[in-house]
Amino acid sequence: MLLTKASEYALLSLIIIAQKNTPQDVDTLSTQLGLSKSFLAKILQSLAKEEILSSFKGAHGGFMLAKKPEEITLKMVVECAEKKQTVVFECSPSTQKCPGGKGDNCRVWPVLNKLQSKIDLFLDTMTLHDIINEN
Repeated sequence: MLLTKASEYALLSLIIIAQKNTPQDVDTLSTQLGLSKSFLAKILQSLAKEEILSSFKGAHGGFMLAKKPEEITLKMVVECAEKKQTVVFECSPSTQKCPGGKGDNCRVWPVLNKLQSKIDLFLDTMTLHDIINEN
């Protein structure tokens, strides 16, 4: 699993948006974070499409949280930003024995599956609220 700048930018934006009472526009956020406006806009639109953010049009438009910070998990944000499932290795989310056809000869799958379970638990339980309050 590779977390890219998209995940980082999504989280940084969500932290700022969560701490404001008014919609935050892309121009302001991109300037505040020192990020590309077009890249940030795509990320925020993805978050809105997944109903993590609400989008408002017009002169005073922008983005606000669509859910409470306690309801937004790190897994939701990462999977939305990365546009794929958070997996350690292609076979790690499988609940069967080695799905790669190696059968009982695969020594790696059990380890990767345990690691995947721990990562899933962390990503499912860490919320935006936790991240904001950790500092």
